[in-house]
Amino acid sequence: MSDPIPFSTALRERSSTAHSGSEHAGFMADLLRGNGTREDYVNLVIQHWFIYAALEAAAERMRTDPVAAPFISDKLTRLPALEADLEFLVGDDWRERIEPLPTTQRYVDRINQVGAVWAGGFVAHHYTRYLGDLSGGLYIGKVMKRQFGFETNGIGFYIFDEVADPAEFKNVYREQLDAAPWDAAERERVIDEVLLAYRFNTELFEDLARAKESSAA
Repeated sequence: MSDPIPFSTALRERSSTAHSGSEHAGFMADLLRGNGTREDYVNLVIQHWFIYAALEAAAERMRTDPVAAPFISDKLTRLPALEADLEFLVGDDWRERIEPLPTTQRYVDRINQVGAVWAGGFVAHHYTRYLGDLSGGLYIGKVMKRQFGFETNGIGFYIFDEVADPAEFKNVYREQLDAAPWDAAERERVIDEVLLAYRFNTELFEDLARAKESSAA
């Protein structure tokens, strides 16, 4: 009998199509190809702030949960960088000038819901965001820096100064996923939640594209 597939591998394989679809959504693809504007980028940063405010509040609630706690690391914290980016990009009054798009609000509501009561659901959203940030996110930061002439101001979200080796960090994270005490049914629930997170992400890009079209009309 062959050894069972590690959960991290099954999770990656089962979510690969959703991940790819999210990455290639029109708004994000345009931004990465140089067809987006600085305003497009700023609007993306704004939505990220709402998402990470919810995710990192959930992390604080989950720090004492024995299943969720191993995944939580202050090295990943993004909210201070996002706030510094928004101060640079929008201005000192950025808090009064931003609001979530409809999908962002649904995304935030879901993170708040699972992040209060379900360790597996929290880990699903944590995994989707932060491992993505340590993969494609690093590339996105470099592209935005080149396109818009940023130094570090404006792209702090994509800079992980405290993660010396992103590849090794991700390897350890996957080992933690494999070691999580989830039975087959719970693993399926976690995978489903990851797929939901990717769907939110794709729909957010669609919302951003619609908002852009409306402002241009």
